[in-house]
Amino acid sequence: MKETDQTDILYISYYWPPSGGPGVQRGLKFCKYMPQFGVHPTVLTVDEKQASYPLLDETFSQEVPEGLQVYRTATSEPFEYYKKLSGKKEIPYSGFANQQSKDTLVDKLFKFVRGNLFIPDARVGWNKHAIRKADELLRGGKYKAILTTSPPHSTQLIGLKLKQKYNLPWVADLRDPWTNIHYYDQLYHTPLAKRLDEKYERQVLEQADAVIVTSEDTKRLFLNKPASIDGRKIHVIPNGYDGADFVYQSNPPKNEFIITYTGTITEQYNIDVFLKVLAHMLTVHSEINYKLRFVGKVSEGMKKRIEKAGVLGITEFIPYVPHQEAIKYMMESTVLFLAIADVENVYANVPGKLFEYLASNKPIIALGPVHSDMDRIIDECGAGRLFHYTAYDLMLDHMNQWSKAWKINPNLDLPYINHSRFSREALTEELAKVIRKLVKK
Repeated sequence: MKETDQTDILYISYYWPPSGGPGVQRGLKFCKYMPQFGVHPTVLTVDEKQASYPLLDETFSQEVPEGLQVYRTATSEPFEYYKKLSGKKEIPYSGFANQQSKDTLVDKLFKFVRGNLFIPDARVGWNKHAIRKADELLRGGKYKAILTTSPPHSTQLIGLKLKQKYNLPWVADLRDPWTNIHYYDQLYHTPLAKRLDEKYERQVLEQADAVIVTSEDTKRLFLNKPASIDGRKIHVIPNGYDGADFVYQSNPPKNEFIITYTGTITEQYNIDVFLKVLAHMLTVHSEINYKLRFVGKVSEGMKKRIEKAGVLGITEFIPYVPHQEAIKYMMESTVLFLAIADVENVYANVPGKLFEYLASNKPIIALGPVHSDMDRIIDECGAGRLFHYTAYDLMLDHMNQWSKAWKINPNLDLPYINHSRFSREALTEELAKVIRKLVKK
């Protein structure tokens, strides 16, 4: 591609290496592959020494493309006060996965403050610093478009401000729903705070030149908002996998039937039917050494449910590990387990880990709503099966078939999964097309 065909954009993201988590991977992979398609990003992010990252993964820093310009700014956030006043060392995870199952009075107070004094979220204090640096960068006239990615959704207000000031094409990438996120009601919003949050959400959806979402159901969710949104400007670009990350060969154990779940899980994830099926398998196939393995953050409430189901003795809990190590655990599994929270608007939830599960070529057993986007993707790829939260008999039969097959051959890997359209490279090409089309208008 000719130098004159290149489009420079300002990519604004709070989460960036050394932060960990799936949101970081999405932005990092976009920036890795954009230049192949004529789009050259410059990253504006927060100073990692001042940032409030729930997770750290230093290995992501090694993946930042050589030559990519990254500007970092100061921030003003309340989390140091939160840790001092609450006595907790950790910053709250998404969905409060590292909180106890029942809120104390102090927990409720902090959530109320978070939901009503920091709108749309507690990282909004970064905005003034980011806007100041963005002004400095945009005044030179180099950048032809702006892309903001969230959560935190306060980052979208940076894009809104810059759009109003510079009238550059603006792409808003919303990796999760905003006011419909599954833990939204845990923040005890007053009616006034909720209206303000909904106003910000509506302004972003209306004024962005393009809105990127990760699932068809999220698109439908936003189109049902009381806002004047042209559905043609909302583009579905899901999360994906990077083939370059899969450096480990598949190595399923021969003497154990290992079921692995990676990522965060809380008691909002209704996996009781799966735990009940697994407990039954222990009696029906006592000769098989089953192991249930969680790699990532598991809430205390979920651990209690696992114990109550009678499978704690075969369960292994591995804390958050670097991304490459998580993939290694996947490749050393028999099957992979996936679930999404049993809450309102769950149809819009397509976990980023699904696509790496697909790339592993391991059979997937999933819990969630049937006919959802996640159900459709698993089915279309021939990668396993999704069951409803109450489908005990169906899941029992499925696990029984797998167990019988495992006795014959402990390698249950799938021969082929049609997942190439979810490669990070292919998805970045879609994003680049959106950006270049806006710039040419």
